[in-house]
Amino acid sequence: MPKLPHISGRECVAALQKLGFSVMRQKENHIVMRNGSKGCVVPNHKEIRTGTLSGILKQADVGVEDFINHL
Repeated sequence: MPKLPHISGRECVAALQKLGFSVMRQKENHIVMRNGSKGCVVPNHKEIRTGTLSGILKQADVGVEDFINHL
């Protein structure tokens, strides 16, 4: 499994949108995204920690390689 990159919240949202997710709502620094029955919450920070990014990908049910390919 490849290492998770250090990316911003905006970059994460853009990659998830390429994977079919859409922004449902945003409240302050958190963006709620949904793709059918799958959903996730992305913090809109300058840099997302790798543990947080791993949790986002688990929530969204997206593989690391698939996510990296859409960055």
